[in-house]
Amino acid sequence: MTSWLFLGTALACALMGGVFFAFSSFIMPALGRVPAEEAIRVMKRINIDVYHWTFMGTFFVTPLACVLSAVAGWRWSEPVAFYAIAGCILYGVGNFIVTAAGNVPLNDALAAVDENSVDAAREWARYTGPWTRWNHVRTVASMLAAGAFIMALRAM
Repeated sequence: MTSWLFLGTALACALMGGVFFAFSSFIMPALGRVPAEEAIRVMKRINIDVYHWTFMGTFFVTPLACVLSAVAGWRWSEPVAFYAIAGCILYGVGNFIVTAAGNVPLNDALAAVDENSVDAAREWARYTGPWTRWNHVRTVASMLAAGAFIMALRAM
């Protein structure tokens, strides 16, 4: 049963990492190549549509799976426990906390921006740099967490 938990958790972490990778590798660069008012309008729409059950379900179930995997890993040998706990910490801090403390406040600030204002370009520049840097952290943390759970699975 633990092996299935580790596998599912690794896949969930990788799935989230893939979503964030898409933003880092081509979505944010593409938005950077269009007029600021258009980029703001699209990003605002994304920030509304992200509340779909498929994304939010995966986003909130994954840290729960990480914690359950860390608890399950604790009962195994030292390498299994190390990898499972490392995966849990990587995902929890590098994804969940970074999202709550970094990306969400930036999204909330962007929601208040009038994309038709004369300051739209300045506001977009103020948003996109920090948001993308935090997103890089989420991408790397999610993928490292996935790798840690795969290593826990292999160490069983």
